[in-house]
Amino acid sequence: MWGRGTGCAFAVNHVSTDPRTRKQAMAEDRVGWGGAERSEIDNHAKNGSWTLVDRSDVPSNRAIVRLIWVYKRKRSGALKARLCVQGCAQVHDVDYDQTFCATMRPTSLRSLAAIANSANMSMRRWDFVAAYLQGNLETNEVVYCHAPPVYATLGADGRPRICRVEKPVYGMAQAG
Repeated sequence: MWGRGTGCAFAVNHVSTDPRTRKQAMAEDRVGWGGAERSEIDNHAKNGSWTLVDRSDVPSNRAIVRLIWVYKRKRSGALKARLCVQGCAQVHDVDYDQTFCATMRPTSLRSLAAIANSANMSMRRWDFVAAYLQGNLETNEVVYCHAPPVYATLGADGRPRICRVEKPVYGMAQAG
């Protein structure tokens, strides 16, 4: 017998209906997904995630990493567009030297919940908008990436400008 009480887990085969490309997203709902993209670009602008530089300012030995859009439809129906660096293209000891992500163990969370319950306290949760974008890169960590698709501007040489990343962006090894 499979299922509850047998120690066996069920695998769920979930087929996502979220767009996989920008072209699919815009064909589905240009206004909705376009607004989600603008919101993400605004978050990056407010946080100073990158500085636009001319391609000639990028050292010749540095790779320029791609940025891609990842689209997600939330349970509430809200549309979320995240701009992600293809972190797999980052090179250890060139683009970064260490990674760290502060997280809480499930046992620690259960302990806190037990303490709060015994003290007749309530617990809250927070959803931080653009939480990953709040960090800082080490001074020796410099990552260059292509400007976001469709949001690129041209430099003095007529070529698209490059983003010099100042703060972690989704997908980077440094982002957690």
